Amino acid sequence: MDQAPGSPQGPQDAQSLPTCYRHPDRETGIRCTRCERPICPECMVSASVGFQCPDCVRNGSGTGHAPNATTPRTLAGGTITADPRLLTKILIGLNVAAYMLQLSIGDNFTQRFELIGSAYYEGLGSVEGVAEGQWYRLLTSMFLHGSPMHIIFNMFSLWWIGGPLEAALGRARYLSLYLVSGLAGSALTYLIESPLQPSLGASGAIFGLFGATAVLMRRLNYDMRPILALLVINLIFTFGMSNIAWQAHIGGLVAGVVIGYAMVHAPRERRSLVQYGVCVVVLVAVVVMTLIRTGQLL
Repeated sequence: MDQAPGSPQGPQDAQSLPTCYRHPDRETGIRCTRCERPICPECMVSASVGFQCPDCVRNGSGTGHAPNATTPRTLAGGTITADPRLLTKILIGLNVAAYMLQLSIGDNFTQRFELIGSAYYEGLGSVEGVAEGQWYRLLTSMFLHGSPMHIIFNMFSLWWIGGPLEAALGRARYLSLYLVSGLAGSALTYLIESPLQPSLGASGAIFGLFGATAVLMRRLNYDMRPILALLVINLIFTFGMSNIAWQAHIGGLVAGVVIGYAMVHAPRERRSLVQYGVCVVVLVAVVVMTLIRTGQLL
């Protein structure tokens, strides 16, 4: 039997959350402040008090404005889109395309774009690296992978974590989180790792998504145990295997937590300023780490 909004829950119902009225497969602890129907992060539209569902927003803002005066927004203030996973699909496509180029062109392609401090590449016949002014390697290395299992694992994680997070943040905020977290991971790797040790992979950016997801789940009062267990497992692999650049994982994770907190906790009246301002602060930290390491290597 369906339970009316606001009616008390029985012992069995208390053990599980209600499901979103637009997405029945998604549990949620949030209800629309106007109609009291349960809504998931994708359907949440920030209101002056709490959140409203898209239907209530379309029917009128409740403040005397016309229905089209209030644009539906995500939890973080982004615009709700028809395909909430579009950017995640594009990012996966870019990673797969770059890996195909690695396979077809060979080591010369990988060596031109992987993260390296400063090293002589016999195949290229020159000294290459970030210390040589090739700062683009901090970014391009995020789209390269070292093996089929490497890219399969990373792309599976990106789809599983990135899709829901993109829906909750909106495209612009999600892309900022992904890129800045990845750059933070690259910068910490460049700062600490041997300048002769190459590094590549999307793991730094994906760990940033993990960190932001944990912050979002905390904000929504969701059960934190699944995401924390997954983080612990990934950190065990990070420090338990010799061929993993732990610096990229930790740098991305820290950046993801910091940016994620700003995304979901920024005050509504100056939300964009705080959200993108924190992204700029993290980028400044990336530049500082890069300059320090470059000065050490020159």
